[in-house]
Amino acid sequence: MTFTALDSFGKVNLMMDLVAQRQRALTSNVANMDTPGYVRRDIDFGMYLGTMNSPLETKLSTKLGPSGMIEDRREEEIDITQELAEVQKNMIYYTMATKRMTNLVTEMRTVLNVGGG
Repeated sequence: MTFTALDSFGKVNLMMDLVAQRQRALTSNVANMDTPGYVRRDIDFGMYLGTMNSPLETKLSTKLGPSGMIEDRREEEIDITQELAEVQKNMIYYTMATKRMTNLVTEMRTVLNVGGG
């Protein structure tokens, strides 16, 4: 099996989608912490990142999209300190993913410039 930059684009794109969905869930938790009956939501990255090693699973995850991955956490209370810490940690993941995407684009530009020159 050969590795291509396009494989990496798909993986980074999936990671960015997961991080964006998690940010929505976490900020919704903060906004609704005093709403009666509100159920805490979150995304477990571990469930999805392990599947990124298989091209078939990556394509399937990409097609399905991350919208169905938010899970209700009925048993968990909303702790504002913990939620805000998770929001900050999630922002770091997003920064890492965007830097990786920038590096991939730079690598592809370099290959195109060297190959076309």
